[in-house]
Amino acid sequence: MAPNTKKNLLDRLKDGVVIGDGGFVFSLEKRGYVKAGPWTPEAAVEHPDAVRNLHREFLRAGSDVMQAFTFYASDDKLINRGNEAGQLYTGSDINEAACKIAREVANEGDALVAGGISQTPTYLSGKGKEAVKTEFRKQVEVFKTKTDFLICEYFEHIEEMEWAIQVCKETNLPVAATMCIGPEGDMHNISAGDCAVRMAQAGADVVGLNCHYDPFKMLEAIAQMKSALDAKGLKPYLMTQPLAFHTPDAQKQGFIDLPEFPFALEPRVCTRWDMQRYAREAYDLGVRYIGGCCGFESYHIRAVSEELAKERGKLPESSKKHDPWGEGLRMHTKPWVRARARKSYWEYLNPATGRPFSAAYSKPDNWGVTAGSEELKQKAESTTNEELQKVFNRSAK
Repeated sequence: MAPNTKKNLLDRLKDGVVIGDGGFVFSLEKRGYVKAGPWTPEAAVEHPDAVRNLHREFLRAGSDVMQAFTFYASDDKLINRGNEAGQLYTGSDINEAACKIAREVANEGDALVAGGISQTPTYLSGKGKEAVKTEFRKQVEVFKTKTDFLICEYFEHIEEMEWAIQVCKETNLPVAATMCIGPEGDMHNISAGDCAVRMAQAGADVVGLNCHYDPFKMLEAIAQMKSALDAKGLKPYLMTQPLAFHTPDAQKQGFIDLPEFPFALEPRVCTRWDMQRYAREAYDLGVRYIGGCCGFESYHIRAVSEELAKERGKLPESSKKHDPWGEGLRMHTKPWVRARARKSYWEYLNPATGRPFSAAYSKPDNWGVTAGSEELKQKAESTTNEELQKVFNRSAK
């Protein structure tokens, strides 16, 4: 099916809710296809079947969008701090491969393809507006003929986000924009509400948040955004793609400040019942693009799809072997398990962690390092042992 024969993003949002997909970077890192640290998506070239199969899982779970695996595929990120990916591939190589895979799977259903751009080492290195826009344009050049819409995602600074939106608006494609900020605003102390207004004024058709915070912390921030947009008479569609990890203790920089990031987050994983609650609360708040980011697996997206089945007029394909409240447990051998075959049991369960000596909350590192800090500047060379020792020593304090 050709891209232009499907109902476009804005028409779908006008008519109802759009379900996004989940977190590719974290999922593929766990599966052994992505390197933690750089988090770049060369797997689209090196292991296309792994990427393709994950797309298929999300499609089967009800996703209306196959977001091409293009996170951090800018040329400057591919060579930053000794990343070898940039010696093998350009960002265009990766983005071309990712778009091809996403389109193939999207055409197996009624899904759209999105191409995404995100924050750059060039911005954090203070190289200026035109240098940053050049990095964005190289990516968008691939996307403009191969995707149905664009997503500017994972931006900590509204200034860089505005530049990203401006580049995306040079195309004729709809533009969604999501920042990785929480209720405290961006890293230069611009409030969440003001960030939303500036995104809408820059031309974003869809405005919201992704990553860094759990569903409920994110909904606090999206409520601020909605209030600010309403006060200015601006009416972009709202979008949320949160973490699948509980982060009530996360502060301004979100989960990357938590000591468990990135290898010990599993005790914080949201249940499918958390996701149904998230979907309902987001919808009731007026969010119409509802998806997920890091930690979101296909069963989380299935939970979102099942919660909003009435609004969507359908259940996802993967619900054929599942029901949202455990009705299949009626067939279980053990009677005490059969007693759990009801919504009231699962909806109000307070799950145990099985970790009797684990604290409920962590103390975030909260170093306060952001754009303008020497530690964030781009460099092609690998981090030296001496440089690592400096951060080890700072961490020990």
